[in-house]
Parts: sequence; structure tokens; C-alpha cells
Amino acid sequence: MDFQTNLKNIVLDDEFSKRCDVFTSLLQQWGKVHNLSGRLTTDDIKENIIDSIYPLQYLDTFSSFADIGTGAGYPGLIIAMAKSDVKCYLIEPRLKRVAFLNFVKNSLGLKNIEVIGKRVEEVENVKVDLVTSRAVTNTKLLLDITKNISTDNTSFLFYKGSLLESEIEDAKLENTQVYSRKDRNYLYLKGSK
Repeated sequence: MDFQTNLKNIVLDDEFSKRCDVFTSLLQQWGKVHNLSGRLTTDDIKENIIDSIYPLQYLDTFSSFADIGTGAGYPGLIIAMAKSDVKCYLIEPRLKRVAFLNFVKNSLGLKNIEVIGKRVEEVENVKVDLVTSRAVTNTKLLLDITKNISTDNTSFLFYKGSLLESEIEDAKLENTQVYSRKDRNYLYLKGSK
């Protein structure tokens, strides 16, 4: 798969495209049996991959991140494939998804990933520079349930839909950055570095 034509401001190495091909194949195989994702066509998976890494062009540098409720791998696994030098924690409580994420991690030899089969509230001894999440819960609750893995310097990247403005108001957030692509809004909250 060629992603550079869709993502002009993100530098991707040659390995990323190869990893995406393997990921797509594995997701299609596992997805038929385990209902990991509703959309399993190659085009749908490619769109989800682009959606996952699109906001990387706007983020400050980070050396570690945690993805909450990774599911079939969006966005955390994809970001970890694009940034294989960054420590990644994929936090997913559902065991069949944990098994899939570990299988992909091992198949691709991604040593930067640690899959944690727990709810984020149960995670201990992990602090990260960036917290990501897509389609898990509202912004206010996400900020609350991730307190144990974040510091004052932690930034947040939440993949949101049309309810973003009301979520920002509800969480009483200031200094937010919002980027949009198609029907997706990316909410970026910078830590106080």
C-alpha cells in the first residue's frame, strides 16, 4: 500500500507499507472468525490506517504513548508501526483482541509495543508522553480514567466525531487544537511542557 500520496507531511519508512500489508492480511483473516472490525475490505482498512496516522503531522515529538481501547489496532498499533522507535502501550481489555494485537506484534517483530490486557483504570507503573483513543468514550471520562498513566506533561489525542464541540464544553477544556479530515475530528490537548 502506498500512503505517501495521501499523507504529504508525514515521513514513513519503507517498512511501514510492508507492515500495513501484513496487518491488512492478518486483520482480514482474524476478522472473519473473531469479529474484530466491522469493515474488512482492503480499502476500508487502508482508510482506517490513514485515519490513524493522519494527525501525526500536527503532534509534538513524543517518546512513549498509550492507546486506550485499541481494539483491532486503530489507532495505536498503526501509530506504533509508523513510529517504531517510540515505546507503545496498547491497552485493551477484551481477550480476543489482545490475542490479535500480540499476534500482529510478534508477526511484525515490533519490539516497541507492549500489549496490556486490562482496563486503563487497572494499569499500574506506566506513565506516557501521549495518550490516544478512538471511539472509546467521551472526552471528560477519557481524561478522568487515564489519570493513572498521565502526568502534567502528558498530551492527549482523541479521535472524535460530530459531538466534539459539546464534549469540549462538557469537559471545560481550554487551549484545544482541533484538526479535521473527512468526518473525523482530532482533538489534541498539549501537556504543560
